[in-house]
Amino acid sequence: MSKAALAAAFALFTAGGALAQEPDSYLISYEATPSAGFDLPKLEAAGYSDRAAFAAKALEEIVPKIADAVGIDSNDLDTEVTPGGYLLKTNASLQTEAEISSDEADRFAAGLGYVFRQYSVLVSGLDDENATTGYVVVTFPDKALDDKVAQAFFEKAASVDKGLGGGYTAFGDDQIFLNVVGDDGKPYSGLDNAAFLAGLTKAASEFGPPKPTISGSGTATARFIGNEWDKQPMGEAYIAKLGGAESDVVKALDAVEADYAKLVEATFK
Repeated sequence: MSKAALAAAFALFTAGGALAQEPDSYLISYEATPSAGFDLPKLEAAGYSDRAAFAAKALEEIVPKIADAVGIDSNDLDTEVTPGGYLLKTNASLQTEAEISSDEADRFAAGLGYVFRQYSVLVSGLDDENATTGYVVVTFPDKALDDKVAQAFFEKAASVDKGLGGGYTAFGDDQIFLNVVGDDGKPYSGLDNAAFLAGLTKAASEFGPPKPTISGSGTATARFIGNEWDKQPMGEAYIAKLGGAESDVVKALDAVEADYAKLVEATFK
């Protein structure tokens, strides 16, 4: 996620409070292409397919090492290269679903952000009755949700109400929209959760082919784990969540980052 996107994202998303009961699983949303620390002339011109191909390499070669470094069994993770959207733009992203604790999710997100040089990584957990962020799951027919379909529906949703054009994540055949609430208790979309659901229901009814359905809705926890790379060039915010610069976790991640840097430069330098 870019620095500009991060600034807006922190305005749009707020960290979830303490939960009486954690969600059953967490979805961790991130990109594999770096947002800081590299001079990569080919990256700016790279299209969706190029970025998706790189994300697939990072998923195979780097993500398991990050998970293992932060103490999570990489075999327990379900990760896909999938579209992700922000302010009406769709990009290649990685989405990891894992049955882990809230603390483990945040630690894994910090590890991902640290190695991939991201300004933020989104951690979300659906079906949290204690949260106030509404969510809606828009489900497409099997294998129909590619980047073009995701972007087209994103635009359709925003045409119904501009408040639906903030962002989405995707996993499998599901496009997931979050109606995030600010510190004042009001959704930044300008819509209450009922209107948010109604707008996406209308968009789904008018969209297609492929024809989507609304398969789920409720409340979710949603938070960004981040680091301001221009102000914290060593990844200090991530490092603090990972036990400090001298911790075994950070030392292991530094070795992983060296492998990642080689992959990045071989692809986009």
